Parts: sequence; C-alpha cells; structure tokens
Amino acid sequence: MTREHVQHPPKLSDVDLSKRLPHGTYDDRLKELQTRLKEIQQAYLYTKDMAVIVFEGWDAAGKGGTIRRMSAVLDPRGFKVWPIAAPRPRELEQHYLQRFWTRLPARGEIAVFDRSWYGRVLVERVEGYAEPKDWKRAYGEINEFERMLVDDGARVVKIFLYVSQKEQLRRFQERLSDPLKRWKLSYEDFRNRKKWAEYEEAADEMLQRTHTEHAPWLVVPSDSKHYARIVALEEIAARLSKGVELGPRQLGEQVEAEAKKILSWDGVD
Repeated sequence: MTREHVQHPPKLSDVDLSKRLPHGTYDDRLKELQTRLKEIQQAYLYTKDMAVIVFEGWDAAGKGGTIRRMSAVLDPRGFKVWPIAAPRPRELEQHYLQRFWTRLPARGEIAVFDRSWYGRVLVERVEGYAEPKDWKRAYGEINEFERMLVDDGARVVKIFLYVSQKEQLRRFQERLSDPLKRWKLSYEDFRNRKKWAEYEEAADEMLQRTHTEHAPWLVVPSDSKHYARIVALEEIAARLSKGVELGPRQLGEQVEAEAKKILSWDGVD
C-alpha cells in the first residue's frame, strides 16, 4: 500500500444498513443542503474551481434520486450529469478512460458521473468483459487518473451507495408496479443479483485499492433513501466547499452603476 492510501478503507461488511434520519428532519436538511450547493456553484463560477462527483453502487440503491436533488437546483450551464452505460463500438477500440476524459468539467464547472471508470473493475471484471490482466492493471491507472485531476485543481468526490438484497428486491417490485418507473428496470438488474457475492468481492477490492488521500470513498447505507441522500449530499457539499469563499459576490462597477441609474438601487443588500 502506497503512502497515498488512507488507513482503513471502507468495507461493505461494516456498513450499518439500519441507519435512518431522525423523524421529520429530511425536508429541512435537504433544503439547507440544496441552498449550500447553489452557493458552491456560484462560488465556482468566480474561483474557477471544478469538481468531479462519482456515484457508484448497487442497482436501485438511489443514485438517480440523489443526483436529481442536485440537478433540481443547480444551473445546467455549469453543472452536467453523465449517465454512463456500456461503451459504444468505437469506444471499445480505445483506452477505457478515453470516453471519460472528454466529459471532464471545465474551470468553474461541476460534473457528476452516474457510474464511471470504475466499471472496469466492477461489471467488466465480474461479467468477463475485461481480461484479468486488464482489470487488475486498472486500479493503478484509476488512481493516477484521479491524481492528475486533483493536481490540476479538481475536487474528486466518490460515493458508493450500498443497499441490501431484500430492499433492492422491494424496489424492483415497486418499479414493476409503476408504469412510469418500469423503464428503470433491465434484464441486467436481475442478472446481477445472481452474482451478488462476486460483485461484493469486486467492490471491496475496488474500495481497498482506490481509497486514497486525494480521492477517498464514502460508502453510504442506502436502505433508507432519505438517509442516503442526506449523507451523500452532506459529503459532496463539505468536500466541494472546503477552502472556498461562499459569501455573496460584489457587483462589478458597471453593473452597480447601471443598477443605481435604472433601478434607483441604493447599494444596500
């Protein structure tokens, strides 16, 4: 283990899936976090900071719902969500990281990856889409990739949502019962359940080998959607705001002058 690795990387067996929020606190905490995220995005426009947020985890663990609570309040001009599916034929002929380079944020932007380059050491490993020599090599490549992003000024936040087999099945059944949610289900969702132990093994090795000081993992118990959303958004807000001045920005001299002339603005907030 290199000095870059954080001691005691998270393990799925240590996750307490019974965790819940105190009753009646969800709405207020969500509103506070959404306001915080708006402040962060506005600050990034001025500081030229940038952020990469990675969501991984079990099918139906709540990745999409958590991301929607961000996208509902952030300006799409500086916030982009990338849903990552299987690579296209052309992408299969390239290095697996190639398609992620082209989706990285510019200065002042925030990019969210709904699944990511970790597919190489998860689904591609378990399903045999990548040769063992290739996915074993990928841990080091991914660590270096994330190190380059951080060295270039990006904040990298990695969230893994973990749900129990029982709760996942309940959510599958819920989707089947709702015509507006059936599109979320696929054959792969059911197929992956048959290899639950293999995916757990792959996820644990991924967490152990890619949990670094510059890009640590947070594993979130997700049997409660409300709990998972709040914990994930708190981590994102804390990591993205660290060292960033979030106070309101001063108006430019020209804007202030025109506001005073046209709107009779007195300059008082």
